[in-house]
Amino acid sequence: MTNHLRDRSGHSFTANCGAVLILLAASIGSAFANEDASPPAAKTTSDEHQAKLEAALSKMLSGATLEGSFTASGPGADPTKLSREKYTLGEVKKIGEDTWLFPTRIEYGGKDLTLPIPLPIRWAGDTPVVVVDQVELPGFGAVSARVMFFEGHYAGFWKHGEHSGNLFGEIHSAGKKTPADEKKSPDPKPPASN
Repeated sequence: MTNHLRDRSGHSFTANCGAVLILLAASIGSAFANEDASPPAAKTTSDEHQAKLEAALSKMLSGATLEGSFTASGPGADPTKLSREKYTLGEVKKIGEDTWLFPTRIEYGGKDLTLPIPLPIRWAGDTPVVVVDQVELPGFGAVSARVMFFEGHYAGFWKHGEHSGNLFGEIHSAGKKTPADEKKSPDPKPPASN
């Protein structure tokens, strides 16, 4: 049974709205304890390390496709049902101290829209985590989420109104075929014999 929510205009969309936030909401904040008390050499090393982590995140996500599944719980939802989701990202880049821009094409539940989404990212050690609380997204309303990126995968939790759920999937780097693309490609023809 598909659960439909409605935005302020009365348009219906699936309970996955919060999952959309996963890519759309990313905010990276450094978690270096007592940074000012560190000697200058240690601070430079920490800054260089953070810059490398941020460059790797931008490289991993820019032009990538995130494909996976989400669950939904709440009134009328079946939390055991997996639904498909797909996000196609443009150039993901840091635009503020802990804010990143995620130009994102979102495809789920028969919907297809593109939004430029500024998201905060925090770091759990070397792992980036999108952290959003009641962020207003056009067409979705207020969404909260925690989504981490690690080793070519994403996973997290989303919440929108009375509905929430888990999400997870794979990150397909730019230029690489996704499993869905490979299914569409015809089998290569054997070489012609002379």
